[in-house]
Amino acid sequence: QVQLVESGGGLVQAGGSLRLSCAASGRTFGSYAMGWFRQAPGKEREFVGFITWSGGNTYYASSVKGRFTISRDNANNTVYLQMNSLKPEDTAVYYCAGRIRHLDAEYSHYGRLYDYWGQGTQVTVSS
Repeated sequence: QVQLVESGGGLVQAGGSLRLSCAASGRTFGSYAMGWFRQAPGKEREFVGFITWSGGNTYYASSVKGRFTISRDNANNTVYLQMNSLKPEDTAVYYCAGRIRHLDAEYSHYGRLYDYWGQGTQVTVSS
């Protein structure tokens, strides 16, 4: 069974930065496509970004493109979400998700295509 554990959330002022981490168990992490999603209170879960198993390709939601960056360290079974220029509307619980099989970027925003999910980490951006 694969486990994903997010960390790095917290309270930050608008314009600030945070880096979230998602640590994965399992020897095959390096073959997983990984995504980040978020859910604000009273809203549906929203796609944030995606990275292929190799880290060679990333894809972002338009709302975060240019501000957020996803990277991964397969040797340490970790994927990162670097968030810069944070805005109050970025406030949400952030989740990482993993998919064992290949996933094309054009489908990466479909949460139902992911096999494993973390428990989430709260990010709060104050104005």
